[in-house]
Amino acid sequence: MSETPGLQQGAVTTVREFFVALEMGAVSEAVELLDPDVVWKNTSLPDVRGARRVGSILRGLSRKAFGFRVDMHHIAVESERHPTAEGQTVLTERTDYLRVGPVEVGFWVCGTFELVDGRITLWHDHFSWENFLRGTFAGLWKSIRR
Repeated sequence: MSETPGLQQGAVTTVREFFVALEMGAVSEAVELLDPDVVWKNTSLPDVRGARRVGSILRGLSRKAFGFRVDMHHIAVESERHPTAEGQTVLTERTDYLRVGPVEVGFWVCGTFELVDGRITLWHDHFSWENFLRGTFAGLWKSIRR
């Protein structure tokens, strides 16, 4: 029996709640799900370390001129029976949509989330710059056609 009072939610639920909070623009709620020493990695971009720095970037993206949404295609915990010594790993396949003004860019992302004690300690996204550019051109074309 756990000595921690209250309901312990699963790692997949935590990652889902993280994305729901981001979609709603509830950045403070999303940041609460991060470990203070979280590392956010993106393909070929510099790592962002610490919940405060990650939160400041996410807050910048939650302004009215910007938008974010996600279509979660697959989400799974690596192993419920055999979590890592430190915690659990959640894998995602999703389409992220970033909006800048009237232009929405959709691109494929595979994410790895490591959680310890119910908090995200690593957020590692893998994406293709080619796919991102394709999504940018498609978004521009849709915006022009409107």
